[in-house]
Amino acid sequence: MTCDSLPGVNLDSRLAALAGELAPLPGVLVAFSGGVDSGVVLAAAVRALGPDRVVAATAISPSLPAAERAGAAEFAASLGVRHEQPSTDELSREGYRANAGDRCAFCKSELIDVLAPLAARLGIAEVVTGTNADDLRAGFRPGIRAAAERGAWAPLARAGMTKDDVRAAARLWGLPLADKPAAACLASRIAYGVPVTAEGLARVEQAEADLRTALTGAGLAVRNLRVRDLGDDVARIEVDAALVVDLAARPDLLAAVDGFVRVDVDPRGFRSGSMNELLPDPVPYR
Repeated sequence: MTCDSLPGVNLDSRLAALAGELAPLPGVLVAFSGGVDSGVVLAAAVRALGPDRVVAATAISPSLPAAERAGAAEFAASLGVRHEQPSTDELSREGYRANAGDRCAFCKSELIDVLAPLAARLGIAEVVTGTNADDLRAGFRPGIRAAAERGAWAPLARAGMTKDDVRAAARLWGLPLADKPAAACLASRIAYGVPVTAEGLARVEQAEADLRTALTGAGLAVRNLRVRDLGDDVARIEVDAALVVDLAARPDLLAAVDGFVRVDVDPRGFRSGSMNELLPDPVPYR
């Protein structure tokens, strides 16, 4: 039974459980995407083991926005840990390129297939991820299964830590990424069934960067922003719900989204994992 199933378990108890998962390890390699979840795992590992027994590994590929790389390196350096940046090649996997509903399984398979040998070369037996307890309940997450099948495990989930717990821990510890918006990989912007290519990933990355710059220049502070590639050169823009009306009324701002024939604004605003809504009957993770 994990902490999330126990009534009245507070953050201190869950952090103690997290430390209990990590403290017995001789060393650990953390799959560090640069986001708050894996960032808290990395910080917790340093608190439990010390920086010399912890390695952060950020996979470099076309699916990682370039803007995320510098932040990940800076955060790892602030903790005093070794930071590896191995290249992964998801695009070499046919299942990833095909972009069916199980795309994430091929991505995570590639990630762990690269990180596990790296950890072994460094004399580290444990590879851990930033999957939290909410992720296990979120339904369709084939990547979680693929990582687990390859021996990677999730300290946050084992400790019963939810996304709210993770952010609370980051604030408690004064981590700079405590309020960082979710930043899923670029492939998550491409509708299932639309093949994933390096060019398509780069187009989405550039479109998001250009639109964010345009919004900021217009005095519209945006937190969450996605350019979703629906195929046939059609893009759907998701922004914070409070900005939907303003953005829809500004074709000059939408013109910043280059490379698409049609650009629509989703009236429902930003929703994490909204591409999963297009799947017929996703099979939940078990």
